[in-house]
Amino acid sequence: MTTSSNIGYAAMLEQFHPTEAVALAAYAEERGFSGVMAADHFQPWVPAQGQSSFVWNVLAAVGERTRGGFGPGVTTPTFRWHPAMVAQASATLAAMYPGRHWLGLGSGEALNEHIVGGYWPEVPERINRMFEAIDIITKLFTASLAGRDVRHNGQYYKMESTRLWTMPEVPPEIHVATAGPVTAKRAGKHADGLITVGAPLEKIESLFERFHAGAAEAGKDPATLKKVLQLHLSWADTDEAALANAMTEWPNGGMKFPKGDIRSPFELEQMAKLVRPEDFEGRMVISADPDVHRAQIQRFVDLGFDTIYLHNVGRNQREWIDEFSRSVLPALRW
Repeated sequence: MTTSSNIGYAAMLEQFHPTEAVALAAYAEERGFSGVMAADHFQPWVPAQGQSSFVWNVLAAVGERTRGGFGPGVTTPTFRWHPAMVAQASATLAAMYPGRHWLGLGSGEALNEHIVGGYWPEVPERINRMFEAIDIITKLFTASLAGRDVRHNGQYYKMESTRLWTMPEVPPEIHVATAGPVTAKRAGKHADGLITVGAPLEKIESLFERFHAGAAEAGKDPATLKKVLQLHLSWADTDEAALANAMTEWPNGGMKFPKGDIRSPFELEQMAKLVRPEDFEGRMVISADPDVHRAQIQRFVDLGFDTIYLHNVGRNQREWIDEFSRSVLPALRW
């Protein structure tokens, strides 16, 4: 099986038991996918999804069972975790699996972060916290490789003098998840890559422009930075089954409003009752025709994404992996 080095598998830990998620990641690689993006959730979006395992345990198992790159899509280094702990977890994986692990970071959602009982701030503060966390993580990576301690005393976090004692020879790349232009520009300045989700092409082009502008302001070559996409889709043997999977398994994909402040899967379950099939239009391709999916993926390839992680929302993972490995991955033009 020829591997498409640019199409990875999105392991959705909200839907699958960790043992099954790891087995599916390995199977996807056998069939031509390369790399794994594993979701970091404390709770699923809706109760029907049924799972939410600890991403760092799963990533270690993925590292053992596969050969491609892998990372969390995405971890929040600001509420459940102090940034130093995220740095240690990431550095350890990178030391165990050299050249394979990347660190995906986001500003967080109440669904996962409110469980520690702290104040849940507005979006601007969440973003500022994330970039301060990135500063701490970067300081730890740099100082630890140089064999020295580092400290931090910032607006949101303190860290007394310390270092990471287990480090890879090359620190993990830091990729920042965003769908907003302001955060994209800051990501260009402070990170190694950008992660976003499927959206209208003109919106993504605008994100790329801001991302590149931030990189240029920081004296970096934008061409060296990674652009990563997580693409949700629904494929099944029939259009009706594909739609049923979307409505049942991933109704959050049809919710046309910000979900970052919602605390409970049971609240989202009630909101899901309002989702209609037409709500997925323009947000997620739902089709039994692999060529329809291929055309959509090709649009994002042509935009300039380096890696695209695919998430089929149904439980029919192996059938989907088989079908796409035959008819979609080989037909994509990079």
